[in-house]
Amino acid sequence: MASISDSEFLRYQRQIALPEIGDSGQSKLKKARLLVIGCGGLGCSAIQHLACSGVGNLVVADGDTVEISNLPRQILYTENEVGLPKVEATKKAIVRLNASTKVRTINKRLEGSQLELECMMADLVLDCSDNFETRQAVNLACMKSKTPLISGAAIGWDGQLSTFLYQDSQPCYHCLYPINESQPDMRCSDAGVVGPVVGIIGTHQALTAIRIITTGKAAESRLTLFDGLSMQFHQLKVAKDPACPVCNTNSDTQEE
Repeated sequence: MASISDSEFLRYQRQIALPEIGDSGQSKLKKARLLVIGCGGLGCSAIQHLACSGVGNLVVADGDTVEISNLPRQILYTENEVGLPKVEATKKAIVRLNASTKVRTINKRLEGSQLELECMMADLVLDCSDNFETRQAVNLACMKSKTPLISGAAIGWDGQLSTFLYQDSQPCYHCLYPINESQPDMRCSDAGVVGPVVGIIGTHQALTAIRIITTGKAAESRLTLFDGLSMQFHQLKVAKDPACPVCNTNSDTQEE
């Protein structure tokens, strides 16, 4: 396990002081390799906290460039970075926040075998994408390698968070949201979103990742819902779909 230097102890002493983390947990963060898919509002908030908490290795994937309309909620970027690839601007921000964090960038949308390989190499995957198709593809890739997935989404005043561990008795993302071709894919660009809602969900994704890495504990299969208008959180237990074509091991075929 990666050891903690004196300077690292001084830097992270406030979280090392927590009995659930300690030197051992901080060493686990330093050794951890996390894949963040999407450097939008969710990704920016999650990445900021992951880097500052001492996660040693981050792989960030996004094929978009920074736009002026991103700035109200994508807090890693500045006006001077409009037009730059998001992953390039993200790497600059990570280095600024914590030069010890190693960053690898993927300036395109992850798909197919490359998506599966990146998920397999990661200790945890944070899905911070903004579309249903990508979320389903990431779920399938993580299921194949049994890599824990922390999925977040936000639109309007509402946000949601769920964690999938791909154990036999637990559901996957497809169990929660089966593919429905007739249902339109709602995006922030169409329906709008409040910046702090995105930040809250992205921060919770980072918190969940830190908890899993340091303590080995993940919440039960639950969907956490946040209502920004009422400032209330709700949790719903999610059941495994015995007929799910993705995670049902007894199914004759699995979706590709």
